[in-house]
Amino acid sequence: MPSKTRRPFKFQEFAAHNGEARCVAIGRKSFKVLATGGDDRKVNIWALGKPNAIMSLSGHTSTVECVTFDTQEEVVCGGAASGTIKLWDLDQAKPIRTLLGHRSDCLAVAFHPYGAFFASGSLDTQLKVWDIRRKSCIQTYKGHQGAITAVKFSPDGKWIVSGGEDGAVKLWDLTAGRILHEYAHEDAVNALAFHPSELVLASASADRTVSVVDLEVLKPLAKTPFEGSGMLATCFSPDGNCFLSATGDSLKAWTYE
Repeated sequence: MPSKTRRPFKFQEFAAHNGEARCVAIGRKSFKVLATGGDDRKVNIWALGKPNAIMSLSGHTSTVECVTFDTQEEVVCGGAASGTIKLWDLDQAKPIRTLLGHRSDCLAVAFHPYGAFFASGSLDTQLKVWDIRRKSCIQTYKGHQGAITAVKFSPDGKWIVSGGEDGAVKLWDLTAGRILHEYAHEDAVNALAFHPSELVLASASADRTVSVVDLEVLKPLAKTPFEGSGMLATCFSPDGNCFLSATGDSLKAWTYE
């Protein structure tokens, strides 16, 4: 059920790119920095509350489709429409890795909670795990029938979850390289989010719902009622007591039992 309604307010608005802004990510260590990617092929870094970018990172030759910070906010990763993935060192404001392997648009990236690894999902339907030190892909997972639009590591780093345009949500064992569980939405999956302290996953879909699943016992816990338009994003609160759902014109907080 939805939690008590509170009046939202606009904290900040700014022109992030010379062209459309395609993606945004917040640093999960300080919650005070943002990374954005856009049609101008740049990744821009922002401090919340400041009107101008503190850093503009170049190197991509096509639209930046996805961005994310590592857990320490020392590295930012950006995937592009060309399929190329770049990593930048934020202390030195320079690129440190350029990784090739996807045949088409890189649509999602996520860092492992421990160690120098990250995952990427692509229009080419492949989920890849990369070793930053070895500068190479160390695992490729296949099984989606359409573009992979969202990827997330579990908080303990043992599993990785992918969601795609085919509506499928797939749970993979990172070590064994095999699928453990999957379930399906009726339309494309747009976002995934893990509970901060439990093996509970929320998936937001264009089918106008968010599903919450207990991955330890592979049991559905909750599903939101149909909203007027597709769900674009979801996340849990820091204490895990509620989760958010976002559509094109609304943001709601939900509790579940």
